[in-house]
Amino acid sequence: MMAALNRDAIEQMGFAEIGNNVTISEKASFHNCAKIKIGNNCRIDDFCVLSAGEGGITLGNYIHIAVYTSLIGAGKIALDDYCNLSSRVAIYSSSDDYSGAFMTNPAVPKQFTNVEHADVYLGKHVIVGSGSVILPGVRLEDGVAIGALSLVTKSCKAFGIYAGNPAKFIKERKKDLLTLEQQLLKPQKQ
Repeated sequence: MMAALNRDAIEQMGFAEIGNNVTISEKASFHNCAKIKIGNNCRIDDFCVLSAGEGGITLGNYIHIAVYTSLIGAGKIALDDYCNLSSRVAIYSSSDDYSGAFMTNPAVPKQFTNVEHADVYLGKHVIVGSGSVILPGVRLEDGVAIGALSLVTKSCKAFGIYAGNPAKFIKERKKDLLTLEQQLLKPQKQ
């Protein structure tokens, strides 16, 4: 079982918002916490890196971010409720220009680089398989499932299963989880 921070330690980190029942590993890393919002019932495992840029990072409710996963970039990264990021997933809202026309890396002054910044959005019930990479500007609509080791370069339509390099539509995903969501929420409304 991972060693988790206690509530006082989490609150002292200076997050923009922090919900209830949040579990964060002592081994996770956060940069620019003032731009990070975390909802209720979220878990962030060992060796994750959340590095918020100007756009910030917003996590909804019931979010799981598995070991060695990173969310990095200047654009906004938003995960809606019930998202699950498997181990070693990387989500980027910024990307260097690889053409050779510019220099790369954040240690080089900005006038010599051409970094693209674009928001990334993951809708409700999105699951991203282990080792997958999501690039700037991608929008994964509600219920999208991304297979392991996929490179997601384009937005994906609701309740589709996508996989590959680059990720392509495979088939429709079942929607039974929407009924389960209602069952989960029912006791909370009473």
